Amino acid sequence: MRILLIGSGGREHALAWTLAASPLCDALYCAPGNAGIAEEATCVPIAVDDIAGLLKFCQDERIDFVVVGPEGPLVAGLVDKLEAAGIAAFGPTAAAAMLEGSKGFMKDLCAKYGIPTAAYRRFTEAEAAKRYIRERGAPIVVKADGLAAGKGVTVARNVEEALAAVDAAMVEGAFGVAGQELVVEEFMTGEEASCFALVDGKDFVMLASAQDHKAVGDGDTGPNTGGMGAYSPAPVVTPLIEKVVAARIVGPTVEAMAAEGRPYKGVLYAGLMITPDGPKLVEYNVRFGDPECQVLMMRLKSDLLPALIGARDGVLKHFDLRWYDEPALTVVMAAKGYPGEYKKGTEIRGLDRAAELPDVKVFHAGTKREGDRVLAVGGRVLNVTATGKTVALAQARAYEAVDRIDWPDGFCRRDIGWRAIKR
Repeated sequence: MRILLIGSGGREHALAWTLAASPLCDALYCAPGNAGIAEEATCVPIAVDDIAGLLKFCQDERIDFVVVGPEGPLVAGLVDKLEAAGIAAFGPTAAAAMLEGSKGFMKDLCAKYGIPTAAYRRFTEAEAAKRYIRERGAPIVVKADGLAAGKGVTVARNVEEALAAVDAAMVEGAFGVAGQELVVEEFMTGEEASCFALVDGKDFVMLASAQDHKAVGDGDTGPNTGGMGAYSPAPVVTPLIEKVVAARIVGPTVEAMAAEGRPYKGVLYAGLMITPDGPKLVEYNVRFGDPECQVLMMRLKSDLLPALIGARDGVLKHFDLRWYDEPALTVVMAAKGYPGEYKKGTEIRGLDRAAELPDVKVFHAGTKREGDRVLAVGGRVLNVTATGKTVALAQARAYEAVDRIDWPDGFCRRDIGWRAIKR
């Protein structure tokens, strides 16, 4: 098969690495890709939002199957356009991608179909949101309704912080159109984790669990980011918890989306809070997480490509994916200043030395190659990933690899995996 992968991040590098290993894959392209993906696929300089350019490339290169990595083109309807042109694609339609494209839509769906989640209200006016926050008190959670690259959520410990989050989104326009509507919801206590499922419109297959680290600083301090590291499996997601998630959250959501005339096909990422009352849904993502995808791909035994095709074709009930028992852990190396302003174009050295370590894979995110040099061009730049018999051993290997990378303009958290190790 001739395959086109859409995206340029660490998630896409992990998917490229996995897809390239499939015996079904005859040729792999990636648009636009990065310096690491170029080692697995032929990168083509087409932006993820250039729908006309992507369609033309697929037709010119006789692409058999397209895998869409990031959420933006999914919400924009790329899969709809590809399928209308007779090109098979993995990912939800624009109507189904609203599960991530609008947090308000997701919350309303949960309320209508009895899917456990936090109590909430939706707001299109700042003063109304502020009145509600003052009435409810803190802690409280303020979320931009639309796509905000993982940065549109404020877990406010006091009322003043929550009011400032409203102003940032609705008055200052920190998240553009994504923040013109807000969801304000109750603060849930418990431990966060993520469960993943492949969905074919009616049936689904649960994948491995993971736990990520959203805060920029050690000890979960500082502002939220797109993710500073992750590990899989998440110990808090016991076999019983996974069954509950499948029966009360994922399964009912698949049924609800079909009933709403928005059948869901693709990967469904359930961000969860494991509360004293059981798992509750925090949010849905309509793609593999980043950096969660990196640890999932390190643990996957099965060939991923047939399962993705099965999800698109509606025959997932015939699939049973297998996983390595060993945990995987990834550490994100980011540009200094992230998630705020950061310098681009700084050189990264020592990648070959890091890759020499056993059971280690360095996935690229915001990188480009300029001659013999690898340059950082994004906020989150590398995902240094390792496996081990325990999370502690995987962590030790990952940080040994991090310490071999010579990048003075980068930084990382030094405590990825701490919850699992503490257990």
